Amino acid sequence: MVIPPSQQMSRIIVGAILAWTLGVTVSLALSLHNDQQHVLDMDYARALEVRAPYWATEVQSPSLLAPHALGFSTTRMNLYLSHGGLWFLGLAGIGWAGRQARRSEAAAARLQLHASIFEHSGEAIVVTDTANRIVAANPAFSRITGYAPEDVLSHDPRILSSGTTPPATYREMWSALNHQGHWQGELHDRHKDGHTYPKWTRITVVPDAATGARYIASFTDISAQKDAEARLTHLAFNDDLTETLNRHGLKIQFNRALAEARRDGAPLALLLLDLDRFKIVNDTLGHAVGDKLLTDVARRLRACVRESDIIARLGGDEFVVVLTGMDDATDALPVAGKILAALSAPHAIEERTLHSSVSIGIAVFPADGADGATLLKNADAAMYHAKEQGRANIQFFDAEMNARALARLELEADLRGALAAGQLELHYQPQVAARRGQIRGFEALLRWHHPLRGMVSPDDFIPIAEESGLIEPIGAWVLDTACRQLAAWQAEGVTGIRMAVNLSARQLRAPNLVEQVGEVLARHNIQPGELEIEVTESVAMDNPEQSIERLRALRALGVTLAIDDFGTGYSSLAYLKLLPIHVLKIDRAFVRDVETDANDAAICAATVALAHTLGLQVVAEGIETAAQRHVLASVQGCDYLQGYLIGRPAPAEAWRERLVGISSNTPPPETDTT
Repeated sequence: MVIPPSQQMSRIIVGAILAWTLGVTVSLALSLHNDQQHVLDMDYARALEVRAPYWATEVQSPSLLAPHALGFSTTRMNLYLSHGGLWFLGLAGIGWAGRQARRSEAAAARLQLHASIFEHSGEAIVVTDTANRIVAANPAFSRITGYAPEDVLSHDPRILSSGTTPPATYREMWSALNHQGHWQGELHDRHKDGHTYPKWTRITVVPDAATGARYIASFTDISAQKDAEARLTHLAFNDDLTETLNRHGLKIQFNRALAEARRDGAPLALLLLDLDRFKIVNDTLGHAVGDKLLTDVARRLRACVRESDIIARLGGDEFVVVLTGMDDATDALPVAGKILAALSAPHAIEERTLHSSVSIGIAVFPADGADGATLLKNADAAMYHAKEQGRANIQFFDAEMNARALARLELEADLRGALAAGQLELHYQPQVAARRGQIRGFEALLRWHHPLRGMVSPDDFIPIAEESGLIEPIGAWVLDTACRQLAAWQAEGVTGIRMAVNLSARQLRAPNLVEQVGEVLARHNIQPGELEIEVTESVAMDNPEQSIERLRALRALGVTLAIDDFGTGYSSLAYLKLLPIHVLKIDRAFVRDVETDANDAAICAATVALAHTLGLQVVAEGIETAAQRHVLASVQGCDYLQGYLIGRPAPAEAWRERLVGISSNTPPPETDTT
């Protein structure tokens, strides 16, 4: 069948229109680059003009990040044209164009998603080409680096470098990128404003047919993370309060210093410092004031030693100073003296002037130990010896001192079990009226009957009980036992006597003291004026304001109050006048030679006169001779006497026969409870 030329032309025209529609659709579907649209049009027109059986061309379609000029991929399109197939081509083209349109929509959606991620990512994203030039950067890049995209486009990323990243890191990075196609690690850059910062970086190589490859890097500023890590590391080795080393940091630094001393054959000194009476500051003024005192102590220590020396806080109020690079062990003494003077100077804290002192024990390498543990143990023994010598002094370690320290530790361990084991007991020493000799009362005195050591002197174990804190439970037991004994005597008909109990510094500071005493009085039905509590002058004056408050509360319970060992402390008359006391006890040190020493006699006479002027009664301790009794009772007018001449301390049973059936005609002195 021969088709007329007119019909052939009509089919050609229709086919051309359909094919052109297909071309336009394909062009739109592929979102061709602008330069490629013109090429496609020219190739297609040329194919129609020569009636080629097919048309073929190559175009570049954009990759997913085309809007950011990342690159294009090449697609070859072959369209077969024939006179008889134009209708089919047109119909097929329409179907194919529809499919391509749907694919294009999906691609466009993905493109939009990736573009949104690029724009809104919290991580900086920067893209470089094979020439290591920056070709794209997102807003997070500007936020982290301080550079706008236009500041860095076409520049080498080294514009960001701080110059502090080790060259080995860059070598490792390029090796990984070339062989594995990716790398991650820490780099250090410089912000546009000049400060440096660490960043965690991930780089991936992305192949590109047109350009060979792109390098996509993402990074975050890890300054906060590094600061947190540094803070944790600092806390692991340093004391957070004083900014000195802690135990762990001391161990590391000291072992290093010890190794250097061994290598150089040089001595090394370890000074152990313990603040005297620091607990009183904490208990009376609060931990906030105590913390400020410790901070000031650390500051003064730093001013006393060299930067090469070591300062550490072991905990509480204990510090260690390690002196290195010494020529001789005796070089430690002037430094210790400097520290002693610096820490003894008044501390101005919260509008208060605090007076503190320090006891220092010194152990020297290699004479006193070859390792840190031994040196610290021996310095600790020396420090306790310093406290025994009256505090605020310096002691070097020696072998004899170590033996005493070991004995003390053993005694403390035994004392901890003595109360539960029933090894503690009370002996009672009488106090009598100076002129008539009538028993006024008893002082309860603590005794320790050790199963192996026998009777342990109070001078040996009372200081240990004070320092270890055992004095609180022991003191509570003494108070309860003494009041129970008084109640037992009263139940047998003994009246008109008073029981005196000593109170330690720790007990006086205890917040529940008044409540505890009140419970004991109620438990044993002790009446006002029948219990006397004695505190030493030093204890009362250690914190006068608190002492006055506690003593007033005890007086309100009906407790008689006495100042023990008067004349050996440092009270002022102003404070003495304010103390709510009833009795002064003259210390035995002034009584011993009262009949032969004019000064002692004058002191005793002045004390009696002062007490009577203030309305106080006077008890003279340590009466051992008739001459002493005569001077104090008849000449100087003491009210009551106590001592071996009057009666030695003895168990309660020893006094039973003397007391039972005897009722004093003179009641205890009236107690003002106001």
